[in-house]
This record gives sequence, structure tokens and C-alpha cells, in this order.
Amino acid sequence: MNWLFLAVAIVFEIAVAISASRAHGFTRPGWTAATLLSGGIATYFLSLALLTFDVGAGYAIWTSVAGVGIVVLGAVLFGQSLSRHKLLGIAVVIIGVAGLQLSGAA
Repeated sequence: MNWLFLAVAIVFEIAVAISASRAHGFTRPGWTAATLLSGGIATYFLSLALLTFDVGAGYAIWTSVAGVGIVVLGAVLFGQSLSRHKLLGIAVVIIGVAGLQLSGAA
């Protein structure tokens, strides 16, 4: 169940970033509300996941996977570039997260 909680937290963390980019400095009330609500939900589910994950590993996985998701969705939805350097960075993050998992930290 802890992986499900972490997955939900990741999805809502990605929603935070997308909503925040659309909120334009919190000048758009609907997007501002979406940012704050999704942030609360992400944090709640992260806290549930951290009942069984080591805090360092759980938080690292949460932020890393969400970061990769945000970069990929930025490219797919908003036409942002995916350069070789960004792809290399994504690969390094994935290797790092896999290393945390294989170390038994999560």
C-alpha cells in the first residue's frame, strides 16, 4: 500500500507544478486553488507513504519521479525542449532512484 500512497503523492506533486505554472503568480484564482489543493493532497499521501518508507528515500523518490514527470509533461503538453542534457539528467535521476530502491532504503 505504501507504493500506492507514494504514486498518488507523485501524481499530485506533478499537478502542483502544472497548476502553479498556470496560476501566474497566484493571480488566477482557479489555478491557485488547484495548486494549493493538489499540494495538500500530495503532502498527505506522502505522509502516509513515509509511515513505511525511510524519510530520506521516500522523499527522494517522490521529488525525483515527480521532477522527471514534470519535465516529460512539459515537453509533451507545453512544447518545452527535451535536450540531450535533460535526457541525460532524467537517466541519472532514474539510476539514482533505482539505486535507492536496490539498497533496501525504501
